[in-house]
Amino acid sequence: MNRLTTSQGEFDLARFPENPRDPFRAWDAADEYLLRRLEGAEGSEPVRPSGTVAVVGDRWGALATVLAAYSPVQITDSYLTRRATEANLARNGAAPDAVRMLSVRDTPPERIDVLLVRVPKSLALLEDQLHRLAPAVHAGTVVIGTGMVKEIHTSTLKLFERIIGPTRTSLAVKKARLIFSTPDPALPRTPSPWPRRYELPDDVGVVSGRTVTNHAGIFCAERLDIGTRFFLKHLPRRTGPDRVVDLGCGNGVLGTAAALANPDATVTFVDESYQAAASAEATFHDNAGADAKAEFVVGDGTADIPRAGVDLVLCNPPFHSHQAVTDATARNMFAGAHAALRQGGELWVVGNRHLAYHTQLRRIFGNCVTVAGDPKFVVLRAVKR
Repeated sequence: MNRLTTSQGEFDLARFPENPRDPFRAWDAADEYLLRRLEGAEGSEPVRPSGTVAVVGDRWGALATVLAAYSPVQITDSYLTRRATEANLARNGAAPDAVRMLSVRDTPPERIDVLLVRVPKSLALLEDQLHRLAPAVHAGTVVIGTGMVKEIHTSTLKLFERIIGPTRTSLAVKKARLIFSTPDPALPRTPSPWPRRYELPDDVGVVSGRTVTNHAGIFCAERLDIGTRFFLKHLPRRTGPDRVVDLGCGNGVLGTAAALANPDATVTFVDESYQAAASAEATFHDNAGADAKAEFVVGDGTADIPRAGVDLVLCNPPFHSHQAVTDATARNMFAGAHAALRQGGELWVVGNRHLAYHTQLRRIFGNCVTVAGDPKFVVLRAVKR
């Protein structure tokens, strides 16, 4: 936990799940820059948030917590962001309903008077969000984006320009930059081009030639990533009424492959991204038979899955948390899988060879074998004893 000092006061903030060993703060210089700009820093005119204030892409709830007095609407694709926001509001004495929390899948407010956008890592997610929010923006709406310099590109500014209106940027401060966009009511309000679909290649087993659905913001939304492609060629062959979990499901191609290969299985698709869960649900229903059984969970790994009741977990874990490179997410996923598996249940993982996931798996499970490998990837299997 760290303390953020602003003109509104001091705030104790933490990421979720909270980990005392986590070296990363719940905010960065981009969040600080935006808050200082609202306060009128460096001679600028202060922005007094009024009407409907929308905070989009707030990563760990820092912006929403500091601005809680203005009853903002937080719009996020992340379940973990929502939980972090709830915890940060509570530890700083704000009422639980001080912030109205919406996912990117929810209907946005009809009118937005102040729109604050934390630029996401995914340009596609930004595009989708701006298209969905543009109808609520009016000529008097204050629109300010923020991000680290490495996150803001010419393509980022062009999206604001095309969808919202004339756009300019600030000077860089502590490697952060602001985006100022002036709404142009004359711009046509076109629908989002997302979701998109693509056909899988013909060499990936039971899902060869199938079509997957990808909402904006999920990993490799326009093509099959090479790690998943390698994994699909080496999935376990099982029969019977297994309980399978596609952990960190993305567009759901792994869980869908497991369901097609074993029609008696029940597959639970889990992701902390609302867009990912929606993608997996669409992919599954477009490809699995009418009798196929599945459920779709937006949550913190296996936290909402009954303990010791799962036969097989499939996992292609991320090794980034926003811009930070970390194996903390993978460690949490492996530990969660161990808790969810029954005795004799198996966790199958694909990962870049250099990440050395076998070390973590042996620490958690007491065993790990390499099922397949190439110069870049390995597929690993660990069994709960």
